[in-house]
Amino acid sequence: MLGVALLAALVAQNDPAVVLASIADLHWRLGVVLFFPAVLVALFDTLGWRYAFLREAVPFRALAWARLAGEAFNMTTPTAAVGGEAVKAWLLRGYAPLDATLASVIVAKTTITLGQGLFFLVGVVVAWETGLTGTALLYAMLWFLVIEAIALGLFVLVQTRGMLGWTGRLLERVGIRPARVQEMLGRVDESLGRFYRTAPGRLGLSIWFHFVAWFLGSVETWLILKFLGREVSLATATVIEAFATGIKVATFLVPASLGVLEGGFVATAATFGLSATTAISFSLVRRLREAAWVAIGLVAFAAMRPRQSRAPDPPRS
Repeated sequence: MLGVALLAALVAQNDPAVVLASIADLHWRLGVVLFFPAVLVALFDTLGWRYAFLREAVPFRALAWARLAGEAFNMTTPTAAVGGEAVKAWLLRGYAPLDATLASVIVAKTTITLGQGLFFLVGVVVAWETGLTGTALLYAMLWFLVIEAIALGLFVLVQTRGMLGWTGRLLERVGIRPARVQEMLGRVDESLGRFYRTAPGRLGLSIWFHFVAWFLGSVETWLILKFLGREVSLATATVIEAFATGIKVATFLVPASLGVLEGGFVATAATFGLSATTAISFSLVRRLREAAWVAIGLVAFAAMRPRQSRAPDPPRS
């Protein structure tokens, strides 16, 4: 609710009539933005998840639908962007053992964040090369980069040290002894360790595909601003989008970073001489695109029927 209030306040302070008129003037171009490059982003992110499995186990179509459904839950529920990951694993439980799908979800969450980190680094370099040295925006991006690098390093480290096994032991210490759950968590830890040890190629491809998906966000930023009548270079669009991804990571507890992201767009726009009204119009067009894809994801969730759960694969000797 706080995010909604913040968004409403930003719109109210920046000439709502002009904002709504600029969006209405898009006409057919709004339809273009709803699906391009969003379709390509969904394609590359699904490929990134596909290579987060140790081996090919799930049809691409099932992965795509499960991912859309999971992301819809991530966007609309206050679950720190992890509730949808459980939905993804649950929807695929008939295609692969639950420990394999859970491990793939954790790996994909890692690689999509690593891809975002690489894209953010590109944004920092572009900001530096385009004359933003000494600006508050570049300083903020550098701080985001340091914090994210530390957080990512710790996340990967705990995965390789039996992250879920610690969870199981913690449950046992507080008197909860679900043997089947602890056994499953142990298998997930084994799957994670095996993936990082034996599949560097798949790990690299997963990061790469997610990076491409993040970079396509720059194309979307450039396209929306062009349609709104504000011509910017692809380099400027990359910096704007990179800073936005940093805000999303920092505010992962806020569903869809609602309100906070809009404030970031206003601050970034000012650095490039764009008006706050343009920033709000841009952000609302983005929100319309997100709403459309949330609706598609919820339809996918309603239509997708998980198969009967598969038993875990026998351990390799």
